[in-house]
Amino acid sequence: MKAGIYDPYLDTLGGGEKYCLTLAELLLKNDFEVDIFWDGENLKKKIEERLGLDIGKANFIPAPKGIIEKFITLRKYDLLFFMGDGSIPLMFGKKNILHVQVPFKRIGGNSLLNKIKLLMISEVVCNSYFTKNFIDKTFGISSKVIHPPINLENFKPEKKENLIISVARFSQLLQAKKQDILIKVFKRLCNNGLKGWRLVIAGGSDVGGKEFVSYLKKIVSGYPIKIEENIPFADLVNLYSKAKIFWSASGFDVDEESQPERVEHFGMTAVEAMSAGAVPFLLKKGGFKEIVEEGKSGYFWETESELEEKTTELIKDEGKIILIGNQAAKRSKIFSKENFIENVKRIVL
Repeated sequence: MKAGIYDPYLDTLGGGEKYCLTLAELLLKNDFEVDIFWDGENLKKKIEERLGLDIGKANFIPAPKGIIEKFITLRKYDLLFFMGDGSIPLMFGKKNILHVQVPFKRIGGNSLLNKIKLLMISEVVCNSYFTKNFIDKTFGISSKVIHPPINLENFKPEKKENLIISVARFSQLLQAKKQDILIKVFKRLCNNGLKGWRLVIAGGSDVGGKEFVSYLKKIVSGYPIKIEENIPFADLVNLYSKAKIFWSASGFDVDEESQPERVEHFGMTAVEAMSAGAVPFLLKKGGFKEIVEEGKSGYFWETESELEEKTTELIKDEGKIILIGNQAAKRSKIFSKENFIENVKRIVL
């Protein structure tokens, strides 16, 4: 059996890429020959280091260009799995699955041309009910929700430190993660007397993030804040294991109804942190609302002052940090890699 996987954003190595590449790993384990369509550098080593996935037997080949080349090339595949970029692709495999990662909201999504393309697609899969709500309306479809895979075995709590972490790519291209807001709040906490705590902000900067990282490094001077770029997966796991608190500002100051693509569509790093027993503080927007139960397995925030106040309150209560952290770890099991694999198997095998 032969499978082809296409992700136009592969080199960002974000949550969507982990979704597609976990599928690639699964297919390889089930004796598929897997081709990954990619025109850039060979990313196998980076994928193993950053995402902890073994796709060593996959082939990286150029994506076919033009409708005739696509037809000739793609019809040879038993399975095609494509990551959508906002448009409906032409897919000519025996079984065609379209994965929509971003809740695109476009006029004319259910045009006649798109309806014809959708006739060739066996299943449309998305990463959250938040995404589903928008794409079903946009394209006039009924998509299937399969939450992203979190390999919980990788993320275990160790001896916790007075550490707050944020993990997200630094790219500013589509969906800014607003790490500067978190720095601003943490500096205010320090100025108001917080001692013995530090903030570590980690993420990839390969695509569209270098200038922003330089800016962040300038504004953290004099505070117990560290910016970690492109760190190996093992170092990331170590950060998760020691952190008491996880912060995210993805979607801050964005209206999720008019700009759904600019808020968090799911939130894989939040679940990874929860699995390691860190208490998440997430914006009450987008896919985050499917992850946390307020006050039980984490907290939502909407303003800078609310993040500051809720964090201050929790820091004062070590017992509550442990209690909520344990509940967060239990909650994370819903989003396990094992559940993802079982759900995906039903549509690809």
